[in-house]
Amino acid sequence: MKKEIKTDNAPQAIGPYSQAIEANSFVFASGQIAIDPATGNLDTGLGVEQQTRQVLNNLKAVLEAAGSSMAKVVKCTVFLQDLNDYAAMNAVYGEFFPAPYPARAAVEVARLPKDVKVEIEAIAIK
Repeated sequence: MKKEIKTDNAPQAIGPYSQAIEANSFVFASGQIAIDPATGNLDTGLGVEQQTRQVLNNLKAVLEAAGSSMAKVVKCTVFLQDLNDYAAMNAVYGEFFPAPYPARAAVEVARLPKDVKVEIEAIAIK
C-alpha cells in the first residue's frame, strides 16, 4: 500500500511529486530545499549552514507528518552545489541526527532547484 504524506509545515511540492510517500512501514521523503514553509520564500543569499538548517527542519516536519522522526531515518542523500561546503553542511547535519547515524551519500551536482546550495532526501522507518 502507498500513502501520500502532506504537511503545511514544509514547502509544498512544486511539481508532480509528493512531499513523502509511506509504503510498507517506510517513509520516502522527497528532497527538501531551504524554502521557508511559512512564507514560501527562499533566500539564496543564505550560507550553506543556514540553508542546511532550514532543509533539515523541513525534512523533520515531513517525517513527523508521516508519524516518523529524524531518529528513525535509515538513509539520506545530500546533494551539494559545491563539495567544498561539505564540512559546514556536516556540522549542522550532525545536530539533527542521533546515533546510530543514518547511512548517507553526499554528492556534488551541477545545479539544484532554485540554485540552492543543498538538498537532502531521506528514507525512514515509521
